[in-house]
Amino acid sequence: MSEKLAPFAGLTLAALAAAIAWGATALAGDRCKAVDAMGASIAIRDQRKTVIGAIEDGTAIIVQRYGEDDHGRPWAYVASPGGKRLGWLYREFIRCS
Repeated sequence: MSEKLAPFAGLTLAALAAAIAWGATALAGDRCKAVDAMGASIAIRDQRKTVIGAIEDGTAIIVQRYGEDDHGRPWAYVASPGGKRLGWLYREFIRCS
């Protein structure tokens, strides 16, 4: 690596490490819980955002994949711990440890 680029390599590695640490809190396949601050049931939606069901606050879930809607809002496709596909859950309602 040339001496001119060496300082930038350190910044790139630091930025990469920070991005990994930030995103590592909840990865696809993580065991998580559906959490609503109000303690209410939480809507599960299909791809078109139509409510197709609900789960109770504190329900264990498995995140299968993450995505964003056309407005940039974060969602996660979730399943039960037994593998039953549930649908899309707004990421604000997911807590992983």
